[in-house]
Amino acid sequence: MSFAETADLFGVGVTSLVRWVKKPEPQTHRHKPATKLNMDALKEDIQLYPDAYQYERAERLGVSSMGIWHALKRLNVTYKKNAQTSQGRSRKACYFLSRAESL
Repeated sequence: MSFAETADLFGVGVTSLVRWVKKPEPQTHRHKPATKLNMDALKEDIQLYPDAYQYERAERLGVSSMGIWHALKRLNVTYKKNAQTSQGRSRKACYFLSRAESL
């Protein structure tokens, strides 16, 4: 059976079929540990310093700012601007979203 006939039979493109034949196993992209950042320490840092920039958190926790960004994304942490800010109030509000809220 040719690639074209097989592609028609399964309703996929010929190019996809050829690619699958060349690499039957899915590729893994990560060959390193998940993170050196302690997530509990990050949560505590967020609660202590809700206005901190990511580079400031990175310096305190000893990781890169991109590492902080990825960790915040894994924790579903969002920052919302507060339109009613003044000198005495925080400039941002920090929220931990649950999986149900983030969908």
